[in-house]
Amino acid sequence: MKITSYSRMALVIAASMFLHHNATAIPTTVDLGTAYNFSVLAGSTITAANPTIINGGDVGLSPGSSITGPITLNPPYTTHVADGVALQAQNDLTTAYNVAAGLARTATLTGQNLGGMTLTPGVYFFATSAQLTGQLTLNNLGNPDAVFVFQIGSTLTTASGSSVVTINDGPASGSHPGISVFWQVGSSATLGTTTAFEGNILAKASITDDGGSTVQGRLLAETVAVTLNDTTITVPPAEVIGGVGGVPDT
Repeated sequence: MKITSYSRMALVIAASMFLHHNATAIPTTVDLGTAYNFSVLAGSTITAANPTIINGGDVGLSPGSSITGPITLNPPYTTHVADGVALQAQNDLTTAYNVAAGLARTATLTGQNLGGMTLTPGVYFFATSAQLTGQLTLNNLGNPDAVFVFQIGSTLTTASGSSVVTINDGPASGSHPGISVFWQVGSSATLGTTTAFEGNILAKASITDDGGSTVQGRLLAETVAVTLNDTTITVPPAEVIGGVGGVPDT
């Protein structure tokens, strides 16, 4: 088929529109509201089976009232149980969860294991469960404001010894892994033993660490429990990303 100059022009315009659409589809961030101020947030209970250390961020529970087990929460951070601060954080988490779930997709990864992949900023969709066995590499492409969102229909599970690693953060990033990575999980997330995880988990139900995991990010569960087990959580600062950042509790 002969391609005329008019056809070539139409193809160029269509390609330009396609690229523009995909460029603008990548979110600037997912606003966690007051949930930015929390390292761990749950609905029913928070339990530590073995000593857990939290570096940065409050611990919150609403509407539940049971926080048990050896948790070291380094000052000046504190605990909010069934109070207005925890309730507001849960409301903000629900809003952020819904926003993350509604973002336009960059790619569909249903049925694929995240282990061994190298991904660039965007929104990645799993219709059902997501698995991570081995290492997932997130390439920020030198952009300090790069954002990754994972939309997971049901469960997120990592195998023992798995990891999420960020590369090419950019000169202005401040080297805060996980600050702009969001995992929207339709039911529950489970971190296999000694997982090295990056990002903010926004789970509809529960989050469990099988033991000895390190998290650069936040564990935020809407309705059920967060179970910790010799877990170390380092919360990235609520920096302003795309005009959005941390906010006061009150």
